[in-house]
Amino acid sequence: MLIGELSRRTGVRTHQLRYYEAQGLLEPSRSAGGYREFTEDAVLTVMQITKLLGAGLSTEEIAYVLPCATGPAPNMAPCPELLDGLRARLQALDDRLAALTRSREALADYVAATERSTAPVPSR
Repeated sequence: MLIGELSRRTGVRTHQLRYYEAQGLLEPSRSAGGYREFTEDAVLTVMQITKLLGAGLSTEEIAYVLPCATGPAPNMAPCPELLDGLRARLQALDDRLAALTRSREALADYVAATERSTAPVPSR
């Protein structure tokens, strides 16, 4: 199938599909006229990529875990170092969440202190 049909079947725009190809996530063959030709498996691969992007993985990380992906969910088959990579990504997200929580608390303290200092003084 050509890139336009893959786009229609997956809901992913053609420029994104070309980007996935550039990142090594899709490997179409080329017709004699130079057109990209995708196999039926590309539909599943694009669905997996979309879901993994939705889980917060970068295309670089997806390139690492995609060979272990099975099914549209996708499920992950036990591949060497896969679990370590996913755990590292999860830890990085936890670290970012903790940093954001600290920043939010500090900002909330500044807002509260500013509101207290600008509150009108009650007259007697």
